[in-house]
Amino acid sequence: MPSRVLVSDTLAEAGLEILRQDPEIVVDSRPGLSPEELRKILPSYHALIVRSATKVTADAIAVAENLRVIGRAGIGVDNVDVEAATRRGIVVMNTPGGNNVTTAEHAIAMLLALARNVAQATASVKQGKWERNRFMGTEVCNKTLGILGLGNIGTIVAERARGLRMRVIAFDPFLTSEGAAKLGVELVTLDDLYARSDFITVHTPLTAETRRLIDARALKKMRRGVRIINCARGGIVVEEDLAAAIRAGHVAGAALDVFADEPPAADNPCIALDQVICTPHLGAQTDEAQVNVAVAVAEQVVAFLLRGVVQNAVNMPSLPPELLAVLRPYLRLAEKLGGLESQLVPGHPEEIRIAYGGTVAEHDTTPLTAAVLRGFLAHFLDFPVNYVNARHLAAERGIQVVETRTRQPTGFVNSVGVQVRTATGTATVEGTVFGEDTLRIVNINGFHLEAVPEGYILMLENRDVPGVVGRVGTLLGSSNVNIARLELGREHVGGKAVSLFHVDEPVPESVLEKLRAEPSILSARLIRL
Repeated sequence: MPSRVLVSDTLAEAGLEILRQDPEIVVDSRPGLSPEELRKILPSYHALIVRSATKVTADAIAVAENLRVIGRAGIGVDNVDVEAATRRGIVVMNTPGGNNVTTAEHAIAMLLALARNVAQATASVKQGKWERNRFMGTEVCNKTLGILGLGNIGTIVAERARGLRMRVIAFDPFLTSEGAAKLGVELVTLDDLYARSDFITVHTPLTAETRRLIDARALKKMRRGVRIINCARGGIVVEEDLAAAIRAGHVAGAALDVFADEPPAADNPCIALDQVICTPHLGAQTDEAQVNVAVAVAEQVVAFLLRGVVQNAVNMPSLPPELLAVLRPYLRLAEKLGGLESQLVPGHPEEIRIAYGGTVAEHDTTPLTAAVLRGFLAHFLDFPVNYVNARHLAAERGIQVVETRTRQPTGFVNSVGVQVRTATGTATVEGTVFGEDTLRIVNINGFHLEAVPEGYILMLENRDVPGVVGRVGTLLGSSNVNIARLELGREHVGGKAVSLFHVDEPVPESVLEKLRAEPSILSARLIRL
């Protein structure tokens, strides 16, 4: 059955062509849908591609029963309810690199236009005036540019600004001083940036922490005559406070490409000010950028739908194809271990500890932890659990997840160990990958063995005495249950043992009861992996 893709905003033809060329994908391009129309048709689609116009709300996501991925052609995902998508196990992707240069260049253009009153002077000349003295500008050379957010776009702005011989300082809590120094940028505190900058340009995402970041209190900390540029996201700058600071003469001017509400209302206080220049969210509006993001989002959605490859996801780790090839057997092993644990522990899980050892610990283990949780939770929940929502679902249920990593081998070249603690006890399992993709369980609650984690497994805890295997085999045979494989582990001669009988079909409960009645068998359970 083909995967159905809905494109609800205008997308460059190059991107649509990528979607259309694969026979396993059916694409519908329907820009301009109302929220009601979107909710009505969304349940029949597996993927949704948007730009900034479509608002993908929790209400829309709630009815999207088949939706697996939302692709945003651009970097900002503030028009997508990522939390609601995560809860439903829907991957949310963006295209962070497609319009970086375009947006950075627009910020530089706005900076220069603001410094030299280009927009105001243009309007004046077109009105038949020649007001040279009115539009006295300022040089940017040797001025200090403060950059809020030194990510991909902020970094490009810094490079261009240094080419204009500006002094560049930046505030970014996720960047080290050494990393900034390599860019020729001085990393400073937020208050220091406010106090020292002649120009301030915003390049942060809109988050709970950055919303209303530049408000009246922040503006008072800035030096008199500062000029502010925002080509990032509306809502970071409080427009009422900015207008008041301009009218008071504290801020010399501003250049805004984005607004809290778009388009801005006619009575927006910034619009009426001559010191403010505005563009209608043009940061990514170049022919090159539109093609770049359209092609990128189309390729990412196709790769996900057809091959399960996740790229540029904002709500789960992205796995490039080369890393996915390495981690694929470990992902399978991790999920099997989680599934095994879910059938061993009694009561509500309070903590899951996952230990990675050897070669597997050299990689990002975040997706492996998600695989463990997926395998574990899927046994208890009656709705789909996947790599996107597994950790969220664990947190919702009060399960603490602890990860440890050591590159030193722990008895095997690589190993994944999972321990689950409940109020009544703990269970521990460990697995490894032999060669390229041979999975084995090598430890169950301290019993060493080498078991294949597949299919139906009759697991017995028994006393290590003669005749147990024979009696079990006879009982299974008389019940028409075929044994495919057998693995054994014991603590010491005559002590306790674990026996794993791989069977071709489920063992009936009546047979399990007979096994539990055997004096030498301490417990019997059917495991399904």
